[in-house]
Amino acid sequence: MAVALRLVSTVVAAAVLAGSGWGWYLGRVADASLNRTDALPAEGNEGIGDDGASMNLLLVGNDSRASASEAELAQLNTTTNEGINTDTMILVHVPSDGSQASFVSFPRDSWVEIPGYGTDKLNAAYAYGHQFEAGDDATDAQRQAAGAQLLIQTISGLSGLKIDHYAEVDLLGFFKLSEVVGGVEVDLCAPAKDADSGIDLPAGPQTISGEQALAFVRQRNGLPRGDLDRIVRQQTFIGAMIRKLLSDDVLLDLGKQRRLVEAAAESLTVDESLKLLDLAAQMQSVTADDIQFQTVPNLGPDREEGRSIVRLADEDVLHDFFADLSDDTGGDTAPAPEAPATVDPGEVEVAVFNGSGVPGLAAEAAAGLEDQGFPVSSTGNADSADYTRTEIRHAPGDEALAATLAAAVPGATTSQDDDVATGTVQLVLGSDFTAVGQAVEAPAADAPAGDAEAPRTAADTSCIN
Repeated sequence: MAVALRLVSTVVAAAVLAGSGWGWYLGRVADASLNRTDALPAEGNEGIGDDGASMNLLLVGNDSRASASEAELAQLNTTTNEGINTDTMILVHVPSDGSQASFVSFPRDSWVEIPGYGTDKLNAAYAYGHQFEAGDDATDAQRQAAGAQLLIQTISGLSGLKIDHYAEVDLLGFFKLSEVVGGVEVDLCAPAKDADSGIDLPAGPQTISGEQALAFVRQRNGLPRGDLDRIVRQQTFIGAMIRKLLSDDVLLDLGKQRRLVEAAAESLTVDESLKLLDLAAQMQSVTADDIQFQTVPNLGPDREEGRSIVRLADEDVLHDFFADLSDDTGGDTAPAPEAPATVDPGEVEVAVFNGSGVPGLAAEAAAGLEDQGFPVSSTGNADSADYTRTEIRHAPGDEALAATLAAAVPGATTSQDDDVATGTVQLVLGSDFTAVGQAVEAPAADAPAGDAEAPRTAADTSCIN
């Protein structure tokens, strides 16, 4: 669940109107309506960021459905849940000058050290705190605070950062927010259909809201990388929401702004010191290009004690990653390179070569490309049947053609080849190829241990799984 949406929506709505009386009013409404919790622990939350200027905020998605009616549960394709599962955890860093914002997602199955409880999946931290730290006679509010505190201690230890603020939202709140703004545009590389999440969407750009928006960010089954691809879904939806909030459709609709802020404040729970107006003022100059999304450095899926987990990079790599992220005075803050331009698939003539050793794969890929509008000039065998990686080759100056094909075959390598005829592109299928519209399954050895994924920005509209 894209927990960041509610807080981001509230902040953006206030920030774009921060200089007006209306923006001040909306911010006051939000701050006065927020649920508060004693989330920040007195100990176990030390590290980089204790300068009072930059900000580290932990956003948490609580999979609670306690407030949903039977009709709403049916519409959401889910059932009642008591609400101690934190399926989404994102650390947001905003530098002191407010020039950018970094969203770093933690997979819920990250295998981590939880203070006082040994190693377990990251989403167990909140549950342990909720169940055991507050005492047998604790109220629901005290249990919520205890869960938040143990989760913050766990994240602080992993990242080496001091967490300044905390925000939590539930499943139903996300559903309602996506309807208030009238939906957002996302782009799927391939059709998505899954009975568990309820998603049923075609390939290509489309506007989604309500139950399909929720299904979009909840789906895990059928994605090539499971939870890691679900994280990309969440980040993509947050970016799309930010673009929508910065558009005239929202900026010029005062009624929509009021409903958005009030809906966000209604279902948010934040720490006792967070002031949305202050945060909005700090982020007032941030644009979609200035907001980066990343996933914490990890080694990918693994097994531990008979369970499926995500193995994170070692502690030194993690601390270096977050220290670099938090360096407001000369760290790696260079803007991400612009994505290559693309064209209509009908303008991309593709020759398909089978280098995988799998009979008939070239014809299968050609059919998939034609379904997506690519004209296929020829099919055949490559010079070898031992290709392990799928390759896209293009002539000098045909980068846009190659980028268009690459969007249909995510993960394929792209290279310039002087032997390729101008105006055409070659697709050489390797053993990692699955299908057009699906990410290639690159061998795990190709990924450097502990390497972080390249960041995407809120302005990125390329297709995803």
